[in-house]
Amino acid sequence: MIATINNALAKKREEDEKGFTLIELLVVILIIGVLAAIAIPAFLNQRQGAWESQVKSDIANAAIAAESFSVAHNGAYSSGTGDTAETIVGDGTQLKDYGFNPTDGVNLTIALIDDGEGYTIVADHDSITDKNWTYTSTDGTTEEGAVTGD
Repeated sequence: MIATINNALAKKREEDEKGFTLIELLVVILIIGVLAAIAIPAFLNQRQGAWESQVKSDIANAAIAAESFSVAHNGAYSSGTGDTAETIVGDGTQLKDYGFNPTDGVNLTIALIDDGEGYTIVADHDSITDKNWTYTSTDGTTEEGAVTGD
């Protein structure tokens, strides 16, 4: 009885199992390839945009921290001279006490301009080799620029 049932099931499986043809498999692979060709560049562009947003966000946060520093130092971006003097000049880490937390991969350089009446923040990202951004406090603008060779 069990052997009869097993034989009937085996015969049924043989009739229903046909598999895919080579053409069908190639069409599926072609469709997957086309979808990947569309999705991969879109994904890479999203990553580029995210890195740019990180840089712009760090510039804005550093500018807010620099203004907080200025408020704490009677409107100055530097608190005198000597070893104990505080200043906003540097890589942004000096602004941690004023609320700035730098993002990994974003490089900032802060410099005073107009005899200490303002400052610039130049920033770039480790993963973006051909662009940087410059924020100028005197006019409040951020401009995108090309990285020049050393």
